Amino acid sequence: MITASLRTDGHMRSGLTLEEAQQALAAPGNLIWIDIEEAERGEGERWLREVFGFHPLTIDDCYNNRIDPPKIDDHGDYLFVIIHTVDFDAETGELSAHELDMYVGRNYVVSFHKRPVYAVTELRRRANANSVDVEHGADFLAHSLFDIAVDDFHPIVERLDDQIGAIQEQVIDRPDKRLLEQTLALRHGAQRLRRTILPQRDVAARFARGEYPHIIGAQSLFYYRDIYDHTVRVEEMIEAVRELSDSTLNTYLGAINNRTNEVMKALAITAVVFLPLTLIVGIYGTNFENVPEFTWRYGYLGMWIVMIVIAAGLLAWFRWRRWI
Repeated sequence: MITASLRTDGHMRSGLTLEEAQQALAAPGNLIWIDIEEAERGEGERWLREVFGFHPLTIDDCYNNRIDPPKIDDHGDYLFVIIHTVDFDAETGELSAHELDMYVGRNYVVSFHKRPVYAVTELRRRANANSVDVEHGADFLAHSLFDIAVDDFHPIVERLDDQIGAIQEQVIDRPDKRLLEQTLALRHGAQRLRRTILPQRDVAARFARGEYPHIIGAQSLFYYRDIYDHTVRVEEMIEAVRELSDSTLNTYLGAINNRTNEVMKALAITAVVFLPLTLIVGIYGTNFENVPEFTWRYGYLGMWIVMIVIAAGLLAWFRWRRWI
């Protein structure tokens, strides 16, 4: 699906044909936004090659099957930017990253993605509702797309933080294998987010430093610095989630160790209590004729009394030593 839009009279008009887009590019005052959603090479590649003449390697980056890390390449007349967006399934806990490619020229922005992307949908909605100032140039339009993609990290990280906090409370009361699996899954998700946001932060930093004055105007640098601040904040939130997941994992292991120690202590106390009783029963259960008190009328009762006294004495001693 290809959506071609042109700014005219302060509004974005969609439905440009390939020929109309080529003509509109010739006017520096125009602002063109081409969004291409295409999983396999098709009509979108024709737009990238014939209308804009982008470098073949950048087109290969768009269509390859792997997810490239966030980066920015300067090709003189345009910038080729790769950023990531993320999706989070609250029911399954599955976290997935998706690539969003952007070509940023002096009077155009071309966005490319293989599947629907929230940032593109939201920016189109804002543009249609005139909530995005389209009087600014392509650099501001690219900023808006980048900004929405970064802001979309916030609710996902906050949800991870809430989930790991709830798990930590359960671990203290009732540690089990299911909570361990959930903790490890959330920790893995936080690590994946961190691997995504770190190179994306570097991309935002390069924009914010004004490394591309031929494409990014000075009036837009403040907005890109704001994106950089957002990425740093997201990185700090992710790091906090990672630390909380590590703390939860340590709490789980500590709770399991405490439970194991309690079980071992109970077994050890039971063994110690029954050891002398077993000794007494073993001695008086022998089959020798001259066993002391063998013919005593109250021998059986006396044996029970002795065993009860020994068991009670041992339990009292354990209590005095605060072992139980």
